[in-house]
Amino acid sequence: MSGKRYPEEFKIEAVKQVVDRG
Repeated sequence: MSGKRYPEEFKIEAVKQVVDRG
């Protein structure tokens, strides 16, 4: 899994989706 270019961006997107779910 090459996720070094967006380590924080990926987490932010995941958190945003979780927050949107509740």
